[in-house]
Amino acid sequence: MRTFLHAGIAGLLLLSAAAASAGVVRHPNRGNTLPISAAVEVPADASLVFVSGVVPPRISASAPVDSVDAYGDTKTQAQGVFASIERQLKEMGLGMGDVVKMQVFLVGDPRLGGRMDLEGFTAAYRQYFGTSGQPNLPARSSLQAAGLVNPGYLVEVEVTAVRPPPAHH
Repeated sequence: MRTFLHAGIAGLLLLSAAAASAGVVRHPNRGNTLPISAAVEVPADASLVFVSGVVPPRISASAPVDSVDAYGDTKTQAQGVFASIERQLKEMGLGMGDVVKMQVFLVGDPRLGGRMDLEGFTAAYRQYFGTSGQPNLPARSSLQAAGLVNPGYLVEVEVTAVRPPPAHH
């Protein structure tokens, strides 16, 4: 019974994810191990929602506000950024499954010799995208930036979400 209940809940989650992005076509990224879509098509009558760049929340009040220690490593910062994006989308009646495009700006981590931590970022990303509860993958670009507005920020993410047109009865 418990297995049946879990399967039923998982099925409902998948149906709601599919309904939330009705009409959106996600083309798989074949031959690439990154959990992203190669391309995403959005129907002409859908609304696009452009979310401004989101930066990480401060996690340490004792660390200087312009230090990496105030915000954490790349994975920690990305987790905070995705939680913020999820809240913003929810306030607009959308979810992470409605994200069709993502632009990621990563600053090189001083602890990694100035290289961006794509592995840490991807670990946080996988908590929100390509899961059994939220299987939709956005098209995504990731790049290493020389710096962001605060020297302590290692991560900034912009997303574009789609709001499907109202169903016509």
